[in-house]
Amino acid sequence: MESPNNKVHLEKAQNFMRQYRDPESRELKKLSANQFMDVWSHYDRDGNGYIEGSELDGFLKEFVSSANATDISPESLTDEMLVELKSCFMEAYDDNQDGKIDIRELAQLLPMEENFLLLFRFDNPLESSVEFMKIWREYDSDNSGYIEADELKNFLRDLLKEAKKINDVSEDKLIEYTDTMLRVFDANKDGRLQLSEMAK
Repeated sequence: MESPNNKVHLEKAQNFMRQYRDPESRELKKLSANQFMDVWSHYDRDGNGYIEGSELDGFLKEFVSSANATDISPESLTDEMLVELKSCFMEAYDDNQDGKIDIRELAQLLPMEENFLLLFRFDNPLESSVEFMKIWREYDSDNSGYIEADELKNFLRDLLKEAKKINDVSEDKLIEYTDTMLRVFDANKDGRLQLSEMAK
């Protein structure tokens, strides 16, 4: 006979999104940077930077069925329902209309800590890209086009401060954001951020 702990573990394995919903209201909880990346990594199985094809089908099925308090299998969505759901979903969130979801589009969908969400907004959170470039150049002082990982934390602090005029981002959060930014944008995994990587 299965222990209750096993049952909980199995339920989470069946529907990855359910753990991020409030058990009472079924609303999605606000995700931290690390939780957001866990969701992204879980569904972007081939690591190509997009949730597409069967990955997108899996995400949509689990996203919808996780709203149910009972353990309804994702398979309970019929193919017809999935096609209609995908059409509505992509119309709402596929901003560049390429038929797949990239990380910034997912950031519009999932509720996240506000400071972290600023880093992914399509409408630049700064008053203009000029502000972004001004801060970038302060850290890329040799004009190499790179910001080293150890400078990235301070770069993000200044970027967030400029975007929201805030000073209350904790060191722990900045470290988490820095790690996440490298996971998202450091395409060649060299431990530094390249301007061309940020602009992808």
